[in-house]
Amino acid sequence: MSKDVQCLLCPHACVMEPGQRGSCRVRMNLDGELVSLVYGRPVAVHVDPIEKKPLYHFRPGSLSYSLATAGCNLACRFCQNWEISQSAPEEVPPYDLPPEAVVEEAENAGCSSIAYTYTEPIVFYEYMLDTAKLAHERGLRNVMITAGYINQGPLRELCEHMDGANVDLKSIRDDYYRQVCYGKLDPVLDALEVMVEHGVWVEVTNLVVPTLNDAEEDLRDLSRWILDNLGEDVPLHFSRFFPTYRLTNKPPTPVSTLRAARETALEEGLNHVYVGNVVTASGSHTTCPGCGETMIEREGYTVVNNRIEDGMCPECGTEIKGVWLDEQAQ
Repeated sequence: MSKDVQCLLCPHACVMEPGQRGSCRVRMNLDGELVSLVYGRPVAVHVDPIEKKPLYHFRPGSLSYSLATAGCNLACRFCQNWEISQSAPEEVPPYDLPPEAVVEEAENAGCSSIAYTYTEPIVFYEYMLDTAKLAHERGLRNVMITAGYINQGPLRELCEHMDGANVDLKSIRDDYYRQVCYGKLDPVLDALEVMVEHGVWVEVTNLVVPTLNDAEEDLRDLSRWILDNLGEDVPLHFSRFFPTYRLTNKPPTPVSTLRAARETALEEGLNHVYVGNVVTASGSHTTCPGCGETMIEREGYTVVNNRIEDGMCPECGTEIKGVWLDEQAQ
């Protein structure tokens, strides 16, 4: 007789009867065995500049072969990719792309990394892990763009094969996670610390939503948590919200709010703070924390000038933390 199974991948810990799926829609109890319905079946595949992830301190100017399957283990009301993240696999036409083909296509496209992105790569964990192992064997890097809603056991195994990550820290308040994203805060904070502990290059994104998580106190507390628990050199990206999906009654984030958020994070002691989803005078440039000189100048997703030499500022010799084109983590 078939039996119930429990998925231990993420904090939801879904218990499924035979034939049932977890909250992510893509993991299923098939005759008493937990199976993935999206292995080797991405629904979005693109070649992107690494800056689009956004990862600003990870091999700037390089290309990343980017893919996603259907599904997500959160249900954020503002999801910009809801058409695929909030869909079941049978609702979105997939590509047939096993791990070997992903690596081959990435090489053919001249990419130096593979990005697991767009939806939530945690839900296609086995596919990501197998692809990442093959990528490393062929000299490619691996990065994931994630909400970080994952249990520590599977995360630690994944970190052995992951080089970089941008983690969407949606708020520093647990009630925001529960009411807007249908998750919890603590597992995300734990995941961020685990990634840094394992030597994964981490950058953090915070989508600033008017009236929901844009209070000065919230932004200051978030910045202070990053400083105290991850370090002053972890880049923080404040991203502009646009009304979408189930959150259309809020206006776009004022540019002034993003600028103020950046100033708050810099005041708290973070060295690298950026503004995204909007063009600003300096919100996308990397500056030296020692002398303040511009090290990397960007226009949109394009690097137009990179002055970093061997991970250092050529003006004052200050180390600029990141993973640069010499492939060495600084």
